[in-house]
Amino acid sequence: MTEIKAKLIDREGQVKGEIVLASDIFGVPPREGLLHEVVRWQRARWRAGTACTKTRGEVRGGGRKPWPQKHTGRARQGSIRAPQWVGGGVVHGPKPRDYEFKLNKKVRRLGLKMALSSRALTDRVFVAEELPRLDVPKTKLMTEYLKKIGTDSALIVVPVRDRILEKSASNLPKVKVLAVEGLNVYDILNHENLIIEKSALPKIEERLRR
Repeated sequence: MTEIKAKLIDREGQVKGEIVLASDIFGVPPREGLLHEVVRWQRARWRAGTACTKTRGEVRGGGRKPWPQKHTGRARQGSIRAPQWVGGGVVHGPKPRDYEFKLNKKVRRLGLKMALSSRALTDRVFVAEELPRLDVPKTKLMTEYLKKIGTDSALIVVPVRDRILEKSASNLPKVKVLAVEGLNVYDILNHENLIIEKSALPKIEERLRR
């Protein structure tokens, strides 16, 4: 099997060489249909499902018939809260519901491998020996770091959650910082490049080989 390699960069964002990635995780040929299904599953889970409209029976008022049935010259009406009236109920409107559907764990895991592979097989994975560690959030330093790498769109993966690094990237619309436990297909595909801290690689392998 062909070796899958990624660029190895130092703390300053300079390329130092290459590093071999696990081919069973970063060398899986992507399948568009499967990736689409996993992304659809993710986005369905994120939906709040709280949209709600009132039917004519739930709208306040309208108990009295607005005018007699006959001899007025007007169309018969039973309630001012009928759907054709302004302020009336809504026909077939949304009600609170759960949009989530079942997707097998094996499929979700395979989707994550394919998403990682889609970046590795197109030379869009960078492995950082160590990411810049800041005492306070600094968007400017994050911008400079990414500029040295040559990108403005990247998903940065760290072994454990780093709130300062997250805050440093929060004002950059095409940059996101995630811990390994939060790594997902949608965010990988939503960013052009993948920057993985070297110490996060064993955790990714452990998560996807369970």
